[in-house]
Amino acid sequence: MTTPDPNQRQHAPATERNREPILAVLERVLPATGTVLEIASGTGQHAIHFAAALPQLVWQPSDPDEDSRASIAAWTTHSGLANVRAPLALDVRDASWGIDAADAVVCINMIHISPWESAQGLMSGAGRLLGPGSVLFLYGPYRRGGAHTAPSNAAFDAQLQSRNPAWGVRDMEAVVALADAAGFDGDEAVAMPANNFSLVFRKR
Repeated sequence: MTTPDPNQRQHAPATERNREPILAVLERVLPATGTVLEIASGTGQHAIHFAAALPQLVWQPSDPDEDSRASIAAWTTHSGLANVRAPLALDVRDASWGIDAADAVVCINMIHISPWESAQGLMSGAGRLLGPGSVLFLYGPYRRGGAHTAPSNAAFDAQLQSRNPAWGVRDMEAVVALADAAGFDGDEAVAMPANNFSLVFRKR
């Protein structure tokens, strides 16, 4: 197996800004032990940070993008952490995710930078994978009651839709309804810095 090139490590500034507030919620809601599947891990910076802070958990990163998976692998090698698995090539819209079991699913900043079909795939896949009481954690910006929670989110939404009309900041109520249909109860909606939310769902 080829050793990942450290130069393949990508850096996302937003990850550095939001990782501590997200970790504070994850420390509360994730199980004490087990496997956490992270959907759309991106650069891999979150995976490494959370796995280092939560050594009793096994972190399974994933991403459909080959360059992102290379970055995740490079960050993992650089970190030396033993509780981070090799990244999966996982597209939430596929019927099979290539993983048989997980104790929680974490998905950060995906559903607004992907078509609505990805949110649907995420919910149905997590519903198949997770057992009763297991946590599905989502993070990102949301509209509430059909309205943006800040002018900056409205501008971000317009920017997303200019890049791809299928993208955009989602209605929290629509996401909660989607989760409910997949067998999840909405446990918490935690207000986060920079007008984001952490949504915590538990499998019925």
